[in-house]
Amino acid sequence: MNVSVTTWLVVIGAILALIILDLLTVSRNPREVKFKEASLWSIFYIAVAVGQYGTEYFAAYLVEKSLSIDNLFVFIIILAQFKVPSIYHQRVLMFGVLLALVLRGIFIAVGAAALAAFSFTFVIFGAILIWTGVGLFRHWDEDPDPGDNAIVSQIRKRIAMVNEFHGSKLFVSQDNRRRATPMFLVMIAIGSTDMLFALDSIPATFGVTSETFLVFAANAFALLGLRALYFLVKGLLDRLIYLSLGLSIIMIFIGLKLIMTFLHEQIHSFPKITTGVGLSVIGSILVISTIASLIKSKSDPSAIAHAGRITGSKEHEE
Repeated sequence: MNVSVTTWLVVIGAILALIILDLLTVSRNPREVKFKEASLWSIFYIAVAVGQYGTEYFAAYLVEKSLSIDNLFVFIIILAQFKVPSIYHQRVLMFGVLLALVLRGIFIAVGAAALAAFSFTFVIFGAILIWTGVGLFRHWDEDPDPGDNAIVSQIRKRIAMVNEFHGSKLFVSQDNRRRATPMFLVMIAIGSTDMLFALDSIPATFGVTSETFLVFAANAFALLGLRALYFLVKGLLDRLIYLSLGLSIIMIFIGLKLIMTFLHEQIHSFPKITTGVGLSVIGSILVISTIASLIKSKSDPSAIAHAGRITGSKEHEE
């Protein structure tokens, strides 16, 4: 697939235009985003994304979109545990989306260069996804604890802080000393979470297409709609009980697909999972986990969904 410089510039220009549009409209003033507004923006971003064409692109977008839902679980936990006022949620999430775009752009460039220079990178990516998937499979019914974040813990120890929020300010002057606000910690938690999710999502997207342009486009358009999706489904996420379990299986499947791709390149007679088959498997897992979740939540109203975690919590280990 040969993508011209013009095509790259058009797509990047469209992404920047969407970000500017968002900053001038939705994110301009701190406020609570209503369901109707979130619905319209979600439809808009999904329409822009699926307006692209190609099986590989759609498979990559589906993977990114499904993983972004798990990302939302963690964002909700962070916003809740830091007690961020609801009117500032959109500002925090916008920061998270912008930082995620930058981080994933860097990781995509590095990953593409590694794949081009060293085909064994497919196996490395596959191993990362299988390890992550197995960990998530074992602990799918747990939630990550922002207090376990080593970066946040170190910042708490090293930087003077105030206990209350001061709007969306990251720093304030108090007692003739510059102090960080809880919003600063929230931004750090969101940023480090973005980095961890990028380490998983980029190999997962390369698992369904090796085309750098498609990986970039799928990531960008999935992320652009993430904030609107948050306000749209945050009240429904608790019902997606088996989503994390389904995502763990998807990660393991894509990891195996990456390893099989490498083996196919080395031994042409070795079977390879095609994009069409991969898309069918991923879509089926998402449908099954969603239906099973809705059935479970209906039969047991007390059951709630969890974001899942790669390693067990201390409480579960004990």
